[in-house]
Amino acid sequence: MADLELIDLGMLLVVTSLVAMMSRRIGLPYTAGLVLAGIALALLPIGIDLPLSRELIFNIFLPPLIFEAALQMPWRRLRDQLPLTITLAFLGVAISASVVAGGLHWLLGWSWLGAAFFGVLIAATDPVSVIAAFKEMKAEPRLCMVVESESLLNDGVAAVGFSILLGLAGGGSLTPVAALGELAWTVLGGVAAGASIAFVLLKLAGRTEDHLVEITLTTVIAWGSFLLAEHLGASGVFAALAAGVIVGNLGWRRAISEHGRSHVLGFWDYAAFLANSLLFLMIGSHEAHQPLALVSGALAFVIVLTLVGRAAAVYPLSFLFRRTALRLPATYQHVLLWGGLRGAVGLALALAVPASVPERGQIIVLTFGVVAFSIFLQGLTMPPLLRRWKLTGDGAQSDQPQDAAS
Repeated sequence: MADLELIDLGMLLVVTSLVAMMSRRIGLPYTAGLVLAGIALALLPIGIDLPLSRELIFNIFLPPLIFEAALQMPWRRLRDQLPLTITLAFLGVAISASVVAGGLHWLLGWSWLGAAFFGVLIAATDPVSVIAAFKEMKAEPRLCMVVESESLLNDGVAAVGFSILLGLAGGGSLTPVAALGELAWTVLGGVAAGASIAFVLLKLAGRTEDHLVEITLTTVIAWGSFLLAEHLGASGVFAALAAGVIVGNLGWRRAISEHGRSHVLGFWDYAAFLANSLLFLMIGSHEAHQPLALVSGALAFVIVLTLVGRAAAVYPLSFLFRRTALRLPATYQHVLLWGGLRGAVGLALALAVPASVPERGQIIVLTFGVVAFSIFLQGLTMPPLLRRWKLTGDGAQSDQPQDAAS
C-alpha cells in the first residue's frame, strides 16, 4: 500500500464505489466487477501501479476480512458444524492436493516438488472470495456456515503444508511426526494467539463506553492477533478467526457497550468492504498482465484437475456423515464443489514459491488462470444455481440437514 500515491488511492476508491453501484444495478457479482475494473485499469494508459505480494495480502488485507467474517459467526452454530467442517478442511485439502499433484507429475511431467506446491496452494478454497460471494448471494444460513467456516479452516491447513514444502525446497527433511507437530502448532498456536489478544483487550474495552476506543481496540485485536500468530510461525487466519468469534460472541455481552456495538459493526463492515474492493482490483490488474494464452492447454487441464481434486474430497467425505445429524444434502455438496472459489490466498502462496522450484513461473501464471476461472465462471453461475436449488434467503431450504439423495 505504501507504493500507492494518494491520488491513485483516491481514484481507486472512486472506482470501487462506481463498481459497487453498477454491479448491484445490473446483477453482476461485486468481486467479478472489481476484477474486470482492475483489468480495465491495467490496460488504460493512466499509470496506476497496483502492487500485489504475499506480504500485502497476508499482512494488510486478510486480517480485516477474516476478523469481520468471524465477528458475524454465532459460536453455537459454528460449534455444531465443526466435526464436519474440520473433516472437510483437513482431510479435504490433503485429498485435493494429492490428486492435483499426482496429475501434474504423471500427466504433465512436473517435478514432485513443483506439483506439490501447486497442489497445496490451489487445494484450499479462498476465504476472501467465498465469504464475499456468499454474503452477496444471501445463501441459506447453514450452507453459508459450512462453506464459509470450511474455507476459513482449510486455509490454515494449506499454510502449514506450504511451509513444510518450503523447508523441503530449502534442503531440509521432515518426518511424519514432525509434520503433525507443525500442523498442531499452526492450528493451536494460532487459536491461542487470537484468544489471548482478544481476552486481554476485551478486558480493557470493558472499562469504557467510548465507541471510538472500542473500535480502536477491536482493530488492534484483528491485526495484532494475526501478526502475532504469523510472527510465532502459527496461522494468522486461525488467530483472526478465533479473535473474531470471541469478540462477536463474548464481547457484546461483557465488554462492548450497547451503544458501541452498532458503531463497531459498522466500522468492520466498511473495513471489509474497503479491503475486499482494493484486493480484487489488484487481482484484476495483475490478471491483465498474465500470459494466459501461452499456457491455454495446460490451464484447461489444470482447471479440470482442480475440480476433480475438489470433488474427490467433497463427495466421499460428505458420505461419511450421511447417517448423522450433520449429513449434507446433495445440493449442498454440489455447492461445496462449484462454490469452492479460489482467490487471494492461493495467489499469495503462489507468489511465495521459491525461485529454486523449476515450475515457479508456470505455477504463478496457472494460479492466476484458475483464479480468473473461479471468479468469472464459477462466481457468475453460483447465484442462478442457488436460486434453482432454492438455497437463497428467498426460498431457502430448512436449516436442518436433508437426505443426501434429495
